[in-house]
Amino acid sequence: MQTIDLETSGLRDLNATLHAQAQETNQTNWEIINPKGSHAVAVGLDAPIEVNVKGSTGYYTGGMNKQATVHVHGSAGPGVAENMMSGSVIIEGDASQYAGATGNGGLLVIKGNASSRCGISMKGIDIVVHGNVGHMSAFMAQSGNMVVCGDAGDALGDSIYEARLFVRGSVKSLGADCIEKEMRPEHIEILRDLLEKGGCDAKPEEFKRYGSARRLYNFDVDNAGDY
Repeated sequence: MQTIDLETSGLRDLNATLHAQAQETNQTNWEIINPKGSHAVAVGLDAPIEVNVKGSTGYYTGGMNKQATVHVHGSAGPGVAENMMSGSVIIEGDASQYAGATGNGGLLVIKGNASSRCGISMKGIDIVVHGNVGHMSAFMAQSGNMVVCGDAGDALGDSIYEARLFVRGSVKSLGADCIEKEMRPEHIEILRDLLEKGGCDAKPEEFKRYGSARRLYNFDVDNAGDY
């Protein structure tokens, strides 16, 4: 395992070293110590490597990730796994605002709670939150899956498109055009797989599914107040 100490190495050098693994993947396990809330840790990776961050991080950890596994042994600031394409990002603690925003693929696991706007404009990413999510989560979520093992805040799924939302706890309120939907056998299997991948021992039968009512896809004057 290769160890990089951010107290002695600069962030730019760290990310440049990790980016170089796109051409040279013989060093596949990396450890980052003393992150001390640094921003943009392990962003833009594009290689099948594993990066373990020993501590909490700031903005945009693991952003634009492709192929890599980024494991934060602490909490993460706003925008963790933003615009992720593939691979996985695992947060042992809590995540701040807009975790997984615009994610196109891959898996984001948050073992604590997520703040507001988790999964905003998600485009194919899978997000598993062991705790709660804040208000406006999955706002304009286009595709992918969000699993919330705890509770969801106000306006869940506001202006949602075709993403699937699975919530085990209570939902404070649903956003525009988001409704509770039938939990069919195929959804149970999708959820079972996500819970296993996310390391959560909850039972899929304990969850409710939410998604788009599809009333806002085309303008209708009767729905003008919802736009």
